[in-house]
Amino acid sequence: MATVSELIRKESDGTISFGDHTLDQKAKVEDFDVAGNLYKVKTFKDLTKLERDGMFVYESEPGTSVNNFEVTPAGLSFTVCGDKDAMITVGLKEDCEYNVSVAGNSIGKIKTNLGGKLSISVELEGKGEINVKVVE
Repeated sequence: MATVSELIRKESDGTISFGDHTLDQKAKVEDFDVAGNLYKVKTFKDLTKLERDGMFVYESEPGTSVNNFEVTPAGLSFTVCGDKDAMITVGLKEDCEYNVSVAGNSIGKIKTNLGGKLSISVELEGKGEINVKVVE
């Protein structure tokens, strides 16, 4: 999977792709309009972060490249790649339980905290791209 050279883009299916885990220095794009929502992405090899309308959506340490990121009323899904294993945190409904699958395998139910954040560890090193799905 290629990095997102424009740092963030809207795909033809309505999803978004963002992040470039190969950058040595921080880069960002602000006020990227998708369906009336303004997105901000900051990315480089150590961190990738996405906000929508000033609210937290996604963060990974180290940095990742994310394709086909889609948020639905029931949860979210995306494909991610990176050079190293990553800790990914996503923003969802607060104090809610979600079924999480990584690379097609269920890793069980995970409850968000009072801020609505859910964190998972994803093994990326040497794997190429990995699908992640989080459903209420």
